[in-house]
Amino acid sequence: MVTQMNDSDIQTLEQVRCFLQGTESVEFQVQGKDERYAWTEYTLRRFHYRTLGKAERGLVRRFIGRISGLSRAQLTRLVRQYIKTGRVRRIQRTTRPFRTRYTKADVRALAELDERHGTLSGPATKKLCERAFELFGDQRYQRLAKISVAHLYNLRKRTAYTRRRRHFAKTRPTQVAIGQRRKPQPNGQPGFIRVDTVHQGDLDRIKGVYHINTVDEITQFQFVLSVEKISERYLLPILEELLESFPFIVQSFHADNGSEFINHTVAKLLNKLLIELTKSRPRHSNDNALAETKNGAVIRKHLGGCDLDLMYAFTLPRGSRTG
Repeated sequence: MVTQMNDSDIQTLEQVRCFLQGTESVEFQVQGKDERYAWTEYTLRRFHYRTLGKAERGLVRRFIGRISGLSRAQLTRLVRQYIKTGRVRRIQRTTRPFRTRYTKADVRALAELDERHGTLSGPATKKLCERAFELFGDQRYQRLAKISVAHLYNLRKRTAYTRRRRHFAKTRPTQVAIGQRRKPQPNGQPGFIRVDTVHQGDLDRIKGVYHINTVDEITQFQFVLSVEKISERYLLPILEELLESFPFIVQSFHADNGSEFINHTVAKLLNKLLIELTKSRPRHSNDNALAETKNGAVIRKHLGGCDLDLMYAFTLPRGSRTG
């Protein structure tokens, strides 16, 4: 934005003082940087800044800062320049950039090498560049032959590389051969149990009790038992208690991908009871949504969210039901 100032009515330091106190009117607008520097030089010369005392210099500096909008540090630099040279000039500073060691041609050569070999690791790619130059005399890899492994990964992030070649790796799911990864289909029959673990909280950095929440998908029968820990010693007796509490034959046992249920010990127990074990599918959060909703609507409602010490771990009587 280019603006103009009209401060011709201010000629004395007393008028400057009145202006700073808000009793003197001045017409001004924001102006360009070159014009702002020229006006600063004109103002310093008009009030004879070099001959002023400390108090008067402060008035002039405040006046210039109020109208020009220059910061205090920038105004100090301009005043110092005026005292030293008698002029206020804009100094355009341009720093010389560092010399680029690896050019765009090197980046393109690296992209071609990765495309041919399938983006190998950094040490393997560096060795290929060394062989291409030293053994086969390919001049394109002269600088890449001496590159460090760490900087090789930096070249792969440059725009010249990503424009020529991009590599996308899909998420590789962890293969655990325990249970079937599918949503159970009860078809209106009871006995398809959903299970989830609810942690009551920690007290003084000590793990609190865990609630094992089981609910039938069709009849909505729900049983909750609490344990001190979700290890094999505490969990297996609780699971047996829960499975025997349901008034019908349990056919399916569905859990999320937590290791407290998806392990060989639990699978062996369910296999002995002829109960099918299923687990949630990736990116299908609704597979175990029934148990998740019961966590908040039943467990948190009746047991709250406060911390419970291990001494308060309990087991509901056989056949008792919540919800």
